[in-house]
Amino acid sequence: MDQTKIGALIKELRQKSNLTQKQFAEKYGVTFQAVSKWENGINLPDTLTLKQICNDYNINIDDILAGKINNKNNYYKYILFLILFILLLFVVWYINSNVKRDSFEFKTISSSCEEFNVSGSLAFDTKKTSIYISNINYCGKPDTTIYSKIECNLYEINNNTKVEIQSCESKSNISLESFLRDIKFNIDNYEQSCKIYTEDSLYLEINATNNSNKITTYKIPLNLKENC
Repeated sequence: MDQTKIGALIKELRQKSNLTQKQFAEKYGVTFQAVSKWENGINLPDTLTLKQICNDYNINIDDILAGKINNKNNYYKYILFLILFILLLFVVWYINSNVKRDSFEFKTISSSCEEFNVSGSLAFDTKKTSIYISNINYCGKPDTTIYSKIECNLYEINNNTKVEIQSCESKSNISLESFLRDIKFNIDNYEQSCKIYTEDSLYLEINATNNSNKITTYKIPLNLKENC
């Protein structure tokens, strides 16, 4: 252990922190004469003071006793910091990639039938498609008939094949307007993607049966503003 080298290192640390001997002495609760003796290699700080200097200047006790800072430790710290930074960048990239991949796109569903106004949406990502229809309003000729039974079904036409997507609960002794007021379609995870959906591929069919068992059928084509 070379007291001269230790003193020189203490002096270097003090000067790098822009402290006078008096300020440095006040920091560690000693006289400036004691600091002068440290720096000149006459005396050494006690063990507790040495540990405090090491903590304050982020160096090892072995470094200060050797009278020089081992830059290898700083190198390892730099490498560790670089690895952590790269991992952080990877995590951010992964999260952003998943958010982008799993984010939903939306298409508006509306009616091209003059007798009905329909509003809803089709939401899709790379994994599934959901269909939601919330408002179906009759706007044709006044119809005050109380039907013995009304039912409504949502269909899809795919390659000339009619596929029922969902049917609503049929109701009895009800007017068309009252029936439609409570009708909603909410289909989650219907398909893996919406590539099969094209303009007018979806439509609603309403069958209203009066007391004479006469069935009035309304076919309501549904438009998507854009093809999926």
